[in-house]
Amino acid sequence: MSTTENLVARGKELAAGAGALAAAVAVGATLFAAPAQAAPGPLKPFGVVTAKKGLSQRQYPSTDSSVRGYLRHRAQVGLVCKVRTQNVRGNSVWYLTRGERPAWVSAKYVTNSGFVKYCKDVQHHRVQPSNPAKHAVG
Repeated sequence: MSTTENLVARGKELAAGAGALAAAVAVGATLFAAPAQAAPGPLKPFGVVTAKKGLSQRQYPSTDSSVRGYLRHRAQVGLVCKVRTQNVRGNSVWYLTRGERPAWVSAKYVTNSGFVKYCKDVQHHRVQPSNPAKHAVG
């Protein structure tokens, strides 16, 4: 048997042994594991404000909309969903923020923590303004 063949055969033996060892450890871990705990719910996405001067929170996803609040640089804000509307410096995404007074912020100045659903995929009642009759058009 050549040196290469010996090394290949030895590698296969080591791989088989490692697989068996991993299986034994997995079985042992499940036998001695603590009782199962409830899995935590899905993490809610959040964002961090990247604008050096901070960021205005708006009533609607537009720079023409009234300002409802202000977030400082590096502030963390909970995100509900996103929409594509007015383009702000090359980014047309806006986030609806979580909180007792939901507001909109431009995604241009927010770095998000993970996947944020589009608002059409979120429960409709969470996206409506607090007083829809006041803002009705028609």
